[in-house]
Amino acid sequence: MKKITALITSLVLSLGVLAGCGSSDGTTEKLTVGASAVPHAEILENVREDLKELGYDLEVTIFNDYVLPNKALSEGQLDANFFQHIPYLEEMNANENLGLTWTVKVHIEPMGLYSDKITSLEELADGASIAIPNDATNGSRALKLLASNGLIKLKDTEVASVLDITENSKNLEFTELDAPALPRTLVDVDAAVINTNYAIEADLSPLDDAIIIESSESPYANIIAVKEADKDSEKTKALNDVLNSEKTRTFIEEKYEGSIFPAF
Repeated sequence: MKKITALITSLVLSLGVLAGCGSSDGTTEKLTVGASAVPHAEILENVREDLKELGYDLEVTIFNDYVLPNKALSEGQLDANFFQHIPYLEEMNANENLGLTWTVKVHIEPMGLYSDKITSLEELADGASIAIPNDATNGSRALKLLASNGLIKLKDTEVASVLDITENSKNLEFTELDAPALPRTLVDVDAAVINTNYAIEADLSPLDDAIIIESSESPYANIIAVKEADKDSEKTKALNDVLNSEKTRTFIEEKYEGSIFPAF
């Protein structure tokens, strides 16, 4: 009888372990992640089978803007999202009271200045027009990139806007637009500061086409965001593990060849 009891106990424990990694009958649990098409969705597709082995069936929902993925996550339509850096999440979270947090850093997308009309900063004429993202964190990031390359000077502030420009020797004119629209504006402006994911989607190479670009020391690592209540869930832990794996590191390094780079 003792042997039978011990056997039953062992089976129950085994089933409990299996239940922590999906279903005990071998079926998978759905894991829905919102992402930008490039490179985020591509990075997720690379770990689809790894998640399946852990008991999760990955479903990627593509978003083409920076607002809806956080709202969808907060409303419970997603389990996680993967498209943004920490300052943007913190700003939107505070403004909208979304109840979100981040778990792991995955990669860095250096922001760059692109143009169809010039190939160097020296060619920027007096009064040249430059488009930048219209959200506060990425707009600030764009202005700081220009300032670090001597085009303008800014007040010493964490989040800078065009109102914080203290010196503009070239009399540059700034246009603030939705980040996804920036590549399309290159025909209308002299240059635009574009997020790397939208640059890549527009067949712009950060290494070959950017006139200036952020250094590898950029603090704007792209992260996995989840609801605060789900930060320590088994589903979240599985996603964290596969996106901070050596497989993911190798994929990023080999596919993007330095245009983006791992942040872990």
